[in-house]
Amino acid sequence: MSQEIAVVGSPEFTTGFRLAGVRRFENVPEDEKEESLDDAATAALEDEGVGIVVMHDDDLEYLSRGVRQDVETSVEPVVVTIGSGTGGGGLRDQIKRAIGIDLMDEDEQEDT
Repeated sequence: MSQEIAVVGSPEFTTGFRLAGVRRFENVPEDEKEESLDDAATAALEDEGVGIVVMHDDDLEYLSRGVRQDVETSVEPVVVTIGSGTGGGGLRDQIKRAIGIDLMDEDEQEDT
């Protein structure tokens, strides 16, 4: 079964992904994040047709402790956060968690 990408966040955040062809998304307006982001993230995590969930890094602070833990430890679907707070190390850890190996580590060993 082929799995899709889902995007969770504000309409401004999801629009670019929608234009790129992502069909699954949960729009949560900025003024509703405190009340609605937990439900949106949970819906994306529980959708069996979703393999990757994309969220903005700043939105993690709006999640309750339990949902945030689910987001941070989810393996299937893998949750990828992007935005102002995500550096190269964060993306590296997310890739490692998603596929189980550190691709960048192997590249560094080949260069030495």
